[in-house]
Amino acid sequence: HGHRIVPALWPEPAALLAPVAPLFADADLVLLNVEGAIGDGPPNKCGAGAKHCFGLRMPASAAAALRGVNESAVVVGNVANNHAHDAGADGFDETLRRLTEAGVRVTGADSEPTIVVTARGDTVAVLGFAASPPMDVRDLDLVRRLVARAVAITPRVIVTMHLGAEGPQAQRTRDSSEHFVGEERGDPVAFARTAVESGAMLVIGHGPHVVRGVQWMGDALVFYSLGNLISAGPFAMHPPNDRGLVVCADMNAGGRIARAFLRPTRQRGAGNAMPDLSARAIVLADSLSTIDFRGARLRVRVEGEIVRP
Repeated sequence: HGHRIVPALWPEPAALLAPVAPLFADADLVLLNVEGAIGDGPPNKCGAGAKHCFGLRMPASAAAALRGVNESAVVVGNVANNHAHDAGADGFDETLRRLTEAGVRVTGADSEPTIVVTARGDTVAVLGFAASPPMDVRDLDLVRRLVARAVAITPRVIVTMHLGAEGPQAQRTRDSSEHFVGEERGDPVAFARTAVESGAMLVIGHGPHVVRGVQWMGDALVFYSLGNLISAGPFAMHPPNDRGLVVCADMNAGGRIARAFLRPTRQRGAGNAMPDLSARAIVLADSLSTIDFRGARLRVRVEGEIVRP
């Protein structure tokens, strides 16, 4: 059945973000996956008696909270996912409007790359894809064309992908089409390979809602899933669903990754996110990378640094 967050029962979005905001403090650009509609009123995605259906809607104040995660950085919100339309077409339009009015740049709403200029004067292009039109991860010709078009504007191209199966049984990454509740959710490795071959230097995934492995593809870096950051609602936060990662990557003038770090988070109950001193998510990423991508010779140090092969 459908679920929605009742604002009176939850802290304001800014309060939910406050414990993890320091993880973004040194960023020039912050990229966040906005998985749910933003605005007043309930979602209308799930009909009576619907199974395996979650309708997600955040209060209007969520837009300003996302912008406030780092006031000095450019904040980009990705809406290419399977919940941004949970309040219908009008709700999606309201989500885009509220994000834009709050100062959050939007990516994934259409096929145009989101071009941003940081305070340092660096130009970065961001593209968001999901397992549905108009930015369909299953259409590799489309992926190839749109990434190449962004690369023609700037060599610093970041691609974010919302794809793959979900949950504790979906921690492994395989080069094959994945499905969830009867939906085809794309081939994560084929998608990443296509994006990288077309010029993307950083590919970041989040669809499975659990941590997955990390892979070097030549000079490009692929994160197949960062897990959950904040899941405010009636969600099961048992391991491994309670672990997440924040990626911190430095890109040089040519777009190459100069260095990259993982910053681990944990949710102690739904919505209660904080930095994780045990670094369990980093151990997961390192172990899964070793199992799934032996040829990449990737290693993640305990302090979170991703070692180049």
